[in-house]
Order: sequence, then structure tokens, then C-alpha cells
Amino acid sequence: MEAGRVAIWPRMEPFLLGALQVAPSSKLGLPYLRKMAIYVQTRDGCFPVLSWPRWKRIACGKLLLPEDVAWLYFETFDLLVDHRPQQRLEWAERLSQCSSKSELDHARNMLSVDTLQFLLFLYIQQLNRMSLRTSLIGEEWPSHRARSPSPSEREAKISYQNRNWDDQAHLSFMQSHLAEILELLAEPGQLSPSGQAQRDSQISREAVRSLGLLLEGAADHGKPVQPVHRLLVKGPLQTQAGYSTQSRSFPLRKLLSCLQRCLTLIPFGITACLNSGKKQIWSQQVEGAMKRAMIARNTHMAPAGSKMVLMSQVFKQTLAETSDKLTGANIKIHKCSEAFIYLLSPLRSVNVDKCRDSTVVLGPVQTCVHVHSCQNVRVVCAAGRVAIGASSHCTIHAMTPTRPQLLPGNTDITLGPFHTFYPSLEDHMASVGLAVVPNVWDQPLILGTDGLVSSSNNSPSSQDTTHKLLPPSEFHTLSVPFQMEGDTCEVPGGLPPAYQAALDEKQKRIQSWQKTVMEARLNKEQKRQFQELVELKFHEWLLDTGHRQELYSLIPPAVTSLEDPKEAATDRIRVKDRKHSRTAPEEG
Repeated sequence: MEAGRVAIWPRMEPFLLGALQVAPSSKLGLPYLRKMAIYVQTRDGCFPVLSWPRWKRIACGKLLLPEDVAWLYFETFDLLVDHRPQQRLEWAERLSQCSSKSELDHARNMLSVDTLQFLLFLYIQQLNRMSLRTSLIGEEWPSHRARSPSPSEREAKISYQNRNWDDQAHLSFMQSHLAEILELLAEPGQLSPSGQAQRDSQISREAVRSLGLLLEGAADHGKPVQPVHRLLVKGPLQTQAGYSTQSRSFPLRKLLSCLQRCLTLIPFGITACLNSGKKQIWSQQVEGAMKRAMIARNTHMAPAGSKMVLMSQVFKQTLAETSDKLTGANIKIHKCSEAFIYLLSPLRSVNVDKCRDSTVVLGPVQTCVHVHSCQNVRVVCAAGRVAIGASSHCTIHAMTPTRPQLLPGNTDITLGPFHTFYPSLEDHMASVGLAVVPNVWDQPLILGTDGLVSSSNNSPSSQDTTHKLLPPSEFHTLSVPFQMEGDTCEVPGGLPPAYQAALDEKQKRIQSWQKTVMEARLNKEQKRQFQELVELKFHEWLLDTGHRQELYSLIPPAVTSLEDPKEAATDRIRVKDRKHSRTAPEEG
């Protein structure tokens, strides 16, 4: 940022966490949103806040969206709202007490969102559209007779580019569509019958305050980050934007020109993190394995909500960290292979992208865990939301209060219950507002290439090859092999009954086997031969499953961090003695 220049940039979180990572339905195009903007500002009970019943009526009755999709957008927007952890825990408790759909509907009816901000949230769903051009549609609302896309058309849409982590794309989107965004904020009387702004249109200060969902900035280099409306009503931008203190409004065209001049790339986004972020090296156990790996972070400079840690090309390595550097950060795990990654801190969001043959164990994630373009990856997480897209042969062990999103392009996805713990897990969950109930890990929402639900069946059919629920007979718990302070000594909330019964049955077989060995009355030589045979079979199992590499990489090395050794020693997890460490699933 140049000295003395006011800079405004796209906020990272709405694009990173709010834009669904699937091509949106055409029913959220600009013509419909213009009509919705007029509708909500001229109907009682829809403005300035929009309740769930009102949005459901618009989404299902006017836009013809399925109720599941309407709730998905409403719920996703709510994830962006800065609720206190205690408020989220109270909401989770209220939902857990709902024993019927009518009780659930009654609880949801109490929720409402900022109307104008929700409109802007719906508009940025266009971020992942293959073409950002809006089709010209003459009908008042979508027609029930509208032709459904053919299979070939749907297949063509699946190759959209994921732009959620691309801050250059965020800037380009805002530069190209700022005029349309401002039109959505104009009052109905300022618009033509087609919904377009007139030359003398004005935008109120309250409407510009809603623009703070997408834009923020700073008055000079090193100055505090502020919402965009505060920058526009004082200092040099007040005159440039044409703000009138008497009418408390802005001329739309003058405001548009001012914002376009000030728009710039976010100074602490992923581009800045790659170019000037603080490089970090964590535990290095395998000689040469980290030479091509890159771990960078901006947590030393970014404000809350924009903290970021990028981990790329970790190969044949075990990384483990619990640290304030991770707390509240957005994590991107990119192009890692044959790796074991433990990030045991409260996190804001996690994106696992283009990884293969790896295991990722996460601390509680406040918003979303998104797995994209991965192969043979296992993710273990407690998260506000889980989404999987364009991935194959992946297993997700999740605890989540929202239905997991299965996006287009998946093959052989296995969903299993959350099955691990570490001593400070429950404290971390409370700090981000995650409760153990409701937990709907086994009720996926399958989204088609047009952003609509392609199947409402909670359990996959025999013909469905995209996903399955983990059979209890194949279930094992996961041990986190590190010593930490805390009181959690079991999986929070326990395991589902069928999976707990399967574990109990396995434990009975282990006890039966131990009893058989004790009653065999082997002599000293027979015991030695038997022990050698068991160890041989165990090492064969380690080799066959790939767990030997993980066990060997847990041997703690000398401190190799580029940071202060005392700080590194404080942050790094203490690894247990190897004879007590076993990261493989617990088996008998």
C-alpha cells in the first residue's frame, strides 16, 4: 500500500468461507436477485432483517429452490456471522432438544439475518460460475416448466475453477461486478422497472454499512483495518464518494467511481503470504524429506479472521503442532503426499487441496473443512461444516452439526464417526462454540453441478458409488500419539451405538485370545517363538498399511525451527516415548 493512500480491498472470509464451492444455480443470477431486492424492501417483515420463514417463502415459492438448499444458504451465511462461542453452544443445545421436524422448524423460525448483507452473500455465489456473464431472462420468477440441464451440460459445468482461495480472483470479481452490487443496495424507488439504477440514484449510509460484508480497508499503511463505510464518511474519501451528512447518503455513480479507484489486493491474503509471509519449519524427522516442502504464515501481521497458514508439498513426513500461531487461522494443506499431519489447535477453517495418500487430524474447526481434488486421504475433524468435492477413495471421520456437503466429482467417499481425542480437545471445542450434539455426520447433502440437491436420501442406494457409511465391522478408533495438558480422556459425546458395539465385540475377542494364550501353558522356548511370530506379523501389518513410516517419523529430532528454540520448544507437541506411540487404528 502506498503511503498516504486510502486502500480498500475484498474481505477474505466471505469468498473463502461463504461462496459454496460449486457452480451456483442460475436461479441466483442477477435478474432474480434484483427482483428479490425490490421484493424484500417493499414487504413487511423482510427488511432490515430477513427471517428464515420469509426467506424460505422466497426461495421455495419464488426462486423454486428445494428447502434443503434454501436452508444451506441461510445456514452458511450464519457461519460468517461473528457469534460468540457461548451463543453457538446455546443454539446447539436448543437444536439437540428438538425431537421432531415441527420442533426443528419452530427453532429455525427464530433465526434472522441482515437482509442486505444476505443479498450480497447470495450474489457472491457467482464466484465459482464458469462464466460470470449473467444470462438475460425475461420471466418474473423461474418457471416450473423450465428445462432441466442435460447430463452432458451438467458434466460440462463440473470443471469450474475453484476461486475461494484466490485473492486475485476476489479482486477481479469485485472490480467487474461492483456496479451490480451497489444496485442491489439501492432503495426500490431509485431503480428502474428492470431493477437497474437510475443516473441520480442514491445509496443510504445504512446500505453502505452492509457493504462491509465484502469490503474493508485502511487509511494508510500500518493503520488499523476498518469497515468500508467508516472510511467513506470521513477524511479524503468523504468528498470523493460524495457523502452528504444531511441526507446521510451517497450518489451511486460517485460512490462507484471512488471505490473503483481505491480497490486493491488484500495486503495479507494468500498472495502476500506466499511472497512475504513468515516461513516456518516444524519437526523434521526424515532426512531430506522437507527439502521441497513450504510452510508459510501471515499470523504475525494479519488481523483476526484473516490469519492464514499455508502448508504445501509435505512429502513422507509427520508434522504435528499445537500453537497460538494456529489458533483462529485459516489453514490450506496443498499438494501433500504420504504425509501425516496433526494440527491440534482451535482453527477457523481448513482446506485440504490436491493431496494424496495422507492422514490429516485436526483440532476443532469453527467454520468449514473442505476436501477438494484429493485421493486416498483420511481426514479426522470436528467442524461447523464439512464439504468434499472432486475427490476419490477418501475417508472422513467427522463430528458436525450441519449435513456434510458432497459436491460434484466424488468417487468412493466413506463417511465415519469422529473417533479420536486429545487431552485439550473439549476445551478447544468450547472456545470455537462446537458442541457434541447435534451431530449429523451420517446425513450427507448431495449437491449437483448446478448447486441443487441431486439426492435427498440420507443413506446411499445400492447403485450410488459416490459415498457410503463406514461399516461398523471396519471401524477402529484413532490414537493421537502426543502428550498434552487437558482433561479429555475419551471421544467427546461417545461413539454411535453400532460402532461402540463393534469395538466391544473386538475387545471381547482380544480378551478371549489373551485367555487362550495364558491357558496354553507354553514353556520358555515356545513363548520366545510365539513372541517372534507375533512381532513378525505386526511388522508385516505395519508395512502393508503404511503405518511403519508414520511410527518412525514420530521419533523426536533435535530442534530445527528457524525461530527461537525456546519458543519452538514451548509450541511443539511433546512426542511420547516410541514404545507407547501408535498412530495406527487401535486393533486387537
